[in-house]
Amino acid sequence: MPGAAEALPTVTVTLVAGAVPPASGALTAHCIGGFWREVGVASDQNLVLTAQKRVEGLFLTLSGSNLTVKVAYNSSGSCEIEKIVGSEIDSTGKFAFPGHREIHVLDTDYEGYAILRVSLMWRGRNFRVLKYFTRSLEDEDWLGFWKFRELTADTGLYLAARPGRCAELLKEVSLTPGPGLC
Repeated sequence: MPGAAEALPTVTVTLVAGAVPPASGALTAHCIGGFWREVGVASDQNLVLTAQKRVEGLFLTLSGSNLTVKVAYNSSGSCEIEKIVGSEIDSTGKFAFPGHREIHVLDTDYEGYAILRVSLMWRGRNFRVLKYFTRSLEDEDWLGFWKFRELTADTGLYLAARPGRCAELLKEVSLTPGPGLC
């Protein structure tokens, strides 16, 4: 249906991070903050992969139980920045955002990659998207990328991110913790 991709809520972007290392199961708040670049997206819904407004990067700030996400979008060649605030559902990396949206961190090492499941309700239908993020503008963090590929092997549709300039707007202000601190 023409135009449907443009109408899909672009909030599938929001979120990344409630990073939770699989071993502990608890959120380490100071470790999820900072810059994340979207590297991969997997979904069984074509509309999610063909949206006109695409996430390139995130900057996360956790304050108490609130997660503030600054999102850098590429919207038909122009960069847009959006800010959205979500609330922690539990200590395992689940956050709820306005508009029936939820983000759950499935895996992360805090320093290099994060794999998220983004769920949202749109036009009475549930959409689920798996997203892969890295802290680097250039590197995909191959260990995390292969974990993402394993998780998404039977998903159906898959898209690797294209290099973009919009994520750079958020990277400049990143306060990512140094290696070994998380």
